[in-house]
Amino acid sequence: MKIRNLGAALALVLLTACGGGSGGDGESGGGSGGGSGTTPTPPVLPSPTPGEASRFLEQASFGPTTSSINALAASNYEAWLSAEFAKPQTLHQTTVDEIKTGLAAGKSLDQSHFFESFWKQATTGDDQLRQRVAFALSEIFVVSFDGNLSGYVRGMASYYDMLGRNAFGNYRQLLEDVARHPMMGIYLSHARNQKENPSKGRVPDENFAREIMQLFSIGLYELNADGSVKLGSDGKPLETYTNDDVSGLAKVFTGWSWAGPDTGDERFWGYGEDKDPDRDVKPMQGYNQFHSLSEKRFLGVTVAAQSKADPDASLKAALDFLANHPNVGPFIGRQLIQRLVTSNPSPAYISRVSAAFANNGKGERGDMKAVIRAVLLDPEAREASYAARDNYGKVREPIVRLANFLRAFNASSASNRYLVGNTDSSSNRLGQSPLRSPSVFNFYRPGYVPPGTALASSGLVAPEFQITNETSIAGYLNFMQEAVSKGVGSSYDIQPDFTAELALAEKPDELMARLDLLMTHNTMSATTKQTIRDAVAAITIPADAAKAEAARKNRVRLAVFLVLASNDYLIQK
Repeated sequence: MKIRNLGAALALVLLTACGGGSGGDGESGGGSGGGSGTTPTPPVLPSPTPGEASRFLEQASFGPTTSSINALAASNYEAWLSAEFAKPQTLHQTTVDEIKTGLAAGKSLDQSHFFESFWKQATTGDDQLRQRVAFALSEIFVVSFDGNLSGYVRGMASYYDMLGRNAFGNYRQLLEDVARHPMMGIYLSHARNQKENPSKGRVPDENFAREIMQLFSIGLYELNADGSVKLGSDGKPLETYTNDDVSGLAKVFTGWSWAGPDTGDERFWGYGEDKDPDRDVKPMQGYNQFHSLSEKRFLGVTVAAQSKADPDASLKAALDFLANHPNVGPFIGRQLIQRLVTSNPSPAYISRVSAAFANNGKGERGDMKAVIRAVLLDPEAREASYAARDNYGKVREPIVRLANFLRAFNASSASNRYLVGNTDSSSNRLGQSPLRSPSVFNFYRPGYVPPGTALASSGLVAPEFQITNETSIAGYLNFMQEAVSKGVGSSYDIQPDFTAELALAEKPDELMARLDLLMTHNTMSATTKQTIRDAVAAITIPADAAKAEAARKNRVRLAVFLVLASNDYLIQK
C-alpha cells in the first residue's frame, strides 16, 4: 500500500514538534561575544547508560548498533573518541579504483560507483566518526555531481577522502586542500582562471573567491565568538566583505590548474597527449604565466605586486588570513553543531566550540579534533535536560535515516557492493543523494526557516525542512516501507537482518524496548510506544507454522516501519 495521507499528516506533526518553545538561537543569534580563545577543560563524563550511548552514537556515527552501544556503555566518551581518532581512514578512492579495474572492456566509472562506496562505508565502515564528520563537511565545503562534475568519479571520491583526512586535521590545511582540489577548481571555476587583461576586458573569475569567504570560512556578517552578529552604529549587521574584496581575492586564485610534471600552457588548459592520469585526484599547481602580478587587496590585507608571479605565495597569504579570521570558529563551529547535534545551539554552546577552535589547549588554532570533542562533549550535547527542551533537536536528513536503518539492523549486501544507487527522487526515494547537492549552498541552508510556522514565530531555524514537504515525506515513507519489507537497492541487494527482532515478535513490549534503544535512545514517548505496540499485537500469530512465521515477520516489519515513520525518530533529540 502506498502512503499519501500519512505523509501530509506527518509533515504537520514534524513542524509542530520542531517548533514549539522559545529561547532558541535564531539565524542572527543574540548575546555578546564569548570565548576568549582559552579552551575550557571538558568535564570528565562517566560511562554512559545504554540509552546515553545510543544517543551519542546517533550524533557521532551513521547510527548505533547493538555492539557499538554495548562497547561504548562499557567504556566512556573520551576513550571512544580517542580510539576513533586513531583509526586508519577508509578510502573511497581505493574502492572506486577497485571497481574500475573490474569493469568490462569499454565500460567506465559512473556516479553509482561512488554511491556504492559511500553506502558500504556508512553501513559497515569501522572509522565511523571520521566518515560521519566527512559527510558533515561535504555539506559545508560543497562540490556536486549534479552539474559539471558528473563524469569525475575518481576525483569526487578523492575529494571526499580529502574531507575525511582533514576531519581530524587542522582547518587551515583543510581550507588549502579544498582550494587546491581540482574538483573544487572545476566546480567553482577557479581552475584555469586567468589573470586580468584590461586590453581584452578580461577580469579574473570571482566565483571561488566569493564562496571561500561566504561559505567556507567567514560568512556574510561579522560575528561574536558566540555566533551572534555584530551590529554597526546604525543597528545593521556589519558585512564581512565587499565586492572590491571579492575582486581583490579573485586575483589570488588565478594561474591554478591541473597537476603534472611541467607548467606549460597545454597542461594548464588540459590539452595535449601528456595528461597526468591522476590529475583528477592530485592538488592543482600554480602556473606563473597565468597568475596576476598586480597588487591584491582584500579584507584589509595587501599582497604586494609581484615582479615574478608567485601563485603559492599569494595563496598562502590569503588562506593564512582567512583561517585566522575571528569569524571562522563560530561560523564553522555552529554548522558542525547543526549537522551533528542540534539546529539551534545556544550562544554559550557556540562560544565554547569557538574557544576550542581558537585554542585546543596547547596553543593550536583550528584543531579539528578539539572542535569535534567540543561539539560532542558539550553539556548541551550530552545532558538530557537540554534535549527535553522544545527548541532542541534537528530533523534527521534522509541519507542519515537510511544509514541509521542499515546499521541498526546489520544490513548486508549480497553483492558486497551496496547497490543503493541514486536516491534523488523525492516522490519515491530519499530526495537526497551523497555529493549531489543542487548547488554550492547544499541541500539546505543553515539558516533556513520554514515560513508561516511555529519555528518562524519562535525565531528558530530548521535547515533540513528546506527539503521536507508532503511529497518528500510520502516518498521517504514509501521507500522505507519497501526497504523494511523487501530490502534496499538494485534487485534488493541490501537486506536487513531482523533475527534479534523476530525472536521478540511474540513479546511486543520487549520488541518495542529493543527498537526504542536502537532507534530513539530509550526516549520514545509512551504514547508512540503504546500505539505501535498495539498495532503489532493486533497481528495474530496463527497455529500453522508457516503462517506463524509470516505473521512474526509482519509484526517486526510493521514495528520497525512505524518507528521509522514516527516523530520520535524523525526528530533527533
